[in-house]
Amino acid sequence: MSIVVANQTITVDGYAAGVNQTEERPFGEDGGDGWGDRLHAWMFDQGDENRAEVEQMTGARAHIMGRNMFGPVRGEWDRDWKGWWGDNPPFHAPVFVLTHHARDPQPMEGGTTYHFVTDGIESALTQAREAAGDGEISIQGGADTINQYLAAGLVDELRLHIVPFTLGAGARLFDGVPPLDLEQVSARAASTVVHVTYRVLRRTTGRSN
Repeated sequence: MSIVVANQTITVDGYAAGVNQTEERPFGEDGGDGWGDRLHAWMFDQGDENRAEVEQMTGARAHIMGRNMFGPVRGEWDRDWKGWWGDNPPFHAPVFVLTHHARDPQPMEGGTTYHFVTDGIESALTQAREAAGDGEISIQGGADTINQYLAAGLVDELRLHIVPFTLGAGARLFDGVPPLDLEQVSARAASTVVHVTYRVLRRTTGRSN
């Protein structure tokens, strides 16, 4: 059976995006000059240092993301928007986008096709399992989408990429998620990020003394 992995870059205080997210600044104000400059510099500015983690993030057989991760369009699909990643997105596999508004599938170059799912996170996961077969399914974010899957007990593995600064406000991982038991699988420190993988063991409702 396919493994469900949640991938997320976060600050030390757990934020996956800053405040005031806009089309020009999809990850909000993170202290950089533009498109998630500080949060995601590890993906673009360190050459081959983090290549393995980047390839792991994009190497799944199917992907799931929230509508905000796909783009800034709200309400009905009244713009010709095809995602933040241009004509040849890095996924090269089916991507299931959670939305409240129906839209026909959007094929892209390189093997990526966006499928728009209007009936919830479990339906998106069922469709992703069918597409992935025995391959990996990656929940790409944002934080709210990952939190929903964590709260529902549908994540097998959590891969965090922790960058060394704090934001203090924004979209935060684990908000609204019940306590979790995690087993650390691996950890690797690079020059500007720490990559940590946890296995999600079980959901807990509380702890005894």
